[in-house]
Amino acid sequence: MKYLSFLLFIMALTCNTPSPKNSDNTKVKDPHNGKPTNHLLGQSSPYLLQHIYNPVDWYPWGEEALKKAKDENKLMIISVGYSACHWCHVMEHESFEDSLVASVMNENFVNIKVDREERPDIDDVYMTACHLTGRGSCGWPLNAFALPDGRPFWAGTYFPKNNWLQILDNIQNTYTNEPEKITQSAEDITKNISRRDDLVFVDADEKYTERRLRKIARTFVKTIDMEKGGRKANPERPNKFPMPNNYQFLLEYQHLSDSKSTLQAIKATLDNMANGGIYDQLGGGFARYSTDPNWKAPHFEKMMYDNGQIVSLYSFAYQKMKKGLYKQRVYETLDWVEREMTSPEGGFYSSLDADSEGEEGKFYVWKKSEIDETLSKKTAKIFNDYYSVTSKGNWEHENNILHITKRPKDIARKHDMKLKDLEKLMLKARKDLMKVRDKRIRPGLDDKILTSWNAIMLKGYADAYRVFGEQKFLDAALKNANFLINNQFKEGNRLNRNYKDGKSVINAFLDDYALLIDAFVALYQATFDEQWLYKANDLTKYALENFYDKKSRMFFYTSSQDAPLVARKKELSDNVIPASNSVMAKNLYHLGTYLYNDDYIQQARDMLNTMIIQFEDSGQPSFYSNWCSLMTKFVAPPYEVAIVGDDFAEKRKELDKHYLPNALLLGGKTEGTLELLKNKLVEDKTKIYVCKKKVCKLPVTEVRKALPLIK
Repeated sequence: MKYLSFLLFIMALTCNTPSPKNSDNTKVKDPHNGKPTNHLLGQSSPYLLQHIYNPVDWYPWGEEALKKAKDENKLMIISVGYSACHWCHVMEHESFEDSLVASVMNENFVNIKVDREERPDIDDVYMTACHLTGRGSCGWPLNAFALPDGRPFWAGTYFPKNNWLQILDNIQNTYTNEPEKITQSAEDITKNISRRDDLVFVDADEKYTERRLRKIARTFVKTIDMEKGGRKANPERPNKFPMPNNYQFLLEYQHLSDSKSTLQAIKATLDNMANGGIYDQLGGGFARYSTDPNWKAPHFEKMMYDNGQIVSLYSFAYQKMKKGLYKQRVYETLDWVEREMTSPEGGFYSSLDADSEGEEGKFYVWKKSEIDETLSKKTAKIFNDYYSVTSKGNWEHENNILHITKRPKDIARKHDMKLKDLEKLMLKARKDLMKVRDKRIRPGLDDKILTSWNAIMLKGYADAYRVFGEQKFLDAALKNANFLINNQFKEGNRLNRNYKDGKSVINAFLDDYALLIDAFVALYQATFDEQWLYKANDLTKYALENFYDKKSRMFFYTSSQDAPLVARKKELSDNVIPASNSVMAKNLYHLGTYLYNDDYIQQARDMLNTMIIQFEDSGQPSFYSNWCSLMTKFVAPPYEVAIVGDDFAEKRKELDKHYLPNALLLGGKTEGTLELLKNKLVEDKTKIYVCKKKVCKLPVTEVRKALPLIK
């Protein structure tokens, strides 16, 4: 690429930049009223508000900053992060709170702060620029340099103060003396950003067979650590991420194939995550990732999008395997969501910071002496054995991360106890330690409420209700769904993305629509209330009108109603959150089935036809796991299981005791309005109809007789 020659001097600066690692002395300065503020004052994002007292004259993304850059012919620095980001805090403290750094940035650049969770569209454009220029060294904070018109010419991540000052100086000197180099680089990078998602629709009659699916699944399983779970560790990058949608697909595939190796991969991952330090053994909820290959030492931030998906995953895994550990993790995680992450109106907050008092993980870790002082001598001895606590500590600075490395039944035997008595003792000990922990200074809460992340947790609650029948789970799901309808729905079924302090702002993106449609379909299956299907269909129609690209038959990430960025991108590959296009494709399939809409099903097939060449032979199916999940629908179309009559709710609950990923449930006390339910009501009887592609087998009245029909 032509821009690489210009970038060589930047690469020389960054090659010796240390990679982010745990820091024990980072302190984030508390803001004080009365200090001069920059242009971030009044923003809704907690991340932006963390920077209002920086001497850097930050602007939010918007017309004012863009106009200033053009009018003054200044380069822009677009600095992207999020509230729970540890290394964002580090760079703020080292550079953005420093008056010397601020004077250089203010004199030569227009400086823009972006919350990647509020504006993922901006983050995606400039993160793509980073991947094109940074040789893979990309993350958050993301610091991108752009021309006054917004076209990026270079981007990187965290830099220590001295490196950052040198980069600022070199870029400004080049812009002053050789501006053509920067302009050429920006032109080349912008073209490549646009080409990155430039798919061509594949008009092919693809055959989706068990053989093709098996080949993909086998490749998938080969990437998994069969002992510890998760992806096989890379010694240079040992981090492990939960990636819930990977294991949702593998669960679905295992149900179809009965593959023992697939089941082993799932169990190894879920067991080790549940027992590891990535899980908050006292308070519930999972951290974003572990920094080691054993799930022990987490990066301590907790994100709503992880935990919503993990609740669904562990619920379905319990449905499949009936492991009490999985049920316990679901209940404890939802207790944490209810206790710490739910607004009075029923919305779900975004995240908890990794840091407290400027130190990562301080809120969560323990000295052995603290535990010994809190619990009785006997209880402390057993607790420390159970959770791998030592006097020297199992982590940094003699601190201990609570995690389980021994089987509880072995601990019980060692201490001459019955297993049930051990679990009661540990439950009380955890409660006693929680009382102590609750007195500590808490990590920062990002209390913005995002439509897409709320949809993920809404679905988590609905799925947990179906599996466990716990009424409070359904109540929370319904309260959240109605909160979103009352606050995030606008005229014509348009959505807003963000809600905070009573204000709903920012036109929603494709993931907001896709994930909420998915959640509403899940809520229908939990309630058989047709309003949720029809609201899902209303949102689908809006997305087709405002996001759909007829050329590629995919969806743009941004609405046609939004002000354009330098590139209009599509979200195609699945990451920790599935790609909005893969979620939309599955939505079209499910709604097409429920609503007798063959056009929707064909659209889903068109999307899969175009994507399969991206992942079938790539050797990296884990980055397309939700597309793989859609593929299972075409390999083995799901059963339509209709339950109609007065006892529909009890029959549905009984059916939901079984893991049936190849079944879509529908029904109610009456036939309702769905075509699939027509002529299925029999007076004074509750009938179960097992159908496929609208063709039904003879109805039965008992779940035990229906199950063999759902092969």
